[in-house]
Amino acid sequence: MDIMETIRDQVENNSVLLYMKGSPNQPQCGFSARTVQALMSCGHRFAYVDILSNPEIRTNLPLYGNWPTFPQLWVAGELIGGCDIISEMSEKGELKELLDEELAKEGPN
Repeated sequence: MDIMETIRDQVENNSVLLYMKGSPNQPQCGFSARTVQALMSCGHRFAYVDILSNPEIRTNLPLYGNWPTFPQLWVAGELIGGCDIISEMSEKGELKELLDEELAKEGPN
């Protein structure tokens, strides 16, 4: 599987996916840390990919999503945005609303 197929597979098979530097328990940059905080405050689980330990994804994801920076939040296969957009959505309550709505479609865990 080439790297673009790997990225497509990750995006399509995870309802909520964060490409970030580090892990949710140990973010490796302030932008990733702020984004993780916003996501965690919504109370839903999410998948993540550490781009620092996946250099091919780090190089190719900006081409796939046409978004040059990290972190990147994908929900239901769509790019939502980076740290500033996620932080703003969180402050307005829009992030929790989006995640509640999307994850309700999946039914109970």
